[in-house]
Amino acid sequence: MIPLQLPFNAETPIFQQIAEAIEDAIVTGAFPEEQQVPSTTEVSTRLSVNPATVLKGMNLLVDRDILYKKRGVGMFVREGAAARILEERRRAFKNGFVKPLLREAEKLGISRETILSMIEGGTK
Repeated sequence: MIPLQLPFNAETPIFQQIAEAIEDAIVTGAFPEEQQVPSTTEVSTRLSVNPATVLKGMNLLVDRDILYKKRGVGMFVREGAAARILEERRRAFKNGFVKPLLREAEKLGISRETILSMIEGGTK
């Protein structure tokens, strides 16, 4: 069984959504490092998308050194891929959410302590 399910959204190209879903599976351990991932045909059948679209998403991960190809065998998860994905996502989270939040808070005169209180209150 392929642990990929996507409620496709219109804002992001499908091949990028597929790449992110594969990353998610790597991070959660569903696709362990140094293990083969499902073929493009398996994924395309499971998700009902064109195999070329799946391949484009997988090739994004090959280009980022998350997956690697074994000629005639398939695609495999690169050693250290999960740590690389987490580091990239943490950096993107910081740059895309935390830094803008702090800039806006500064404009509004909201202290870091108040921000922490708001975050902690929002998780309850």
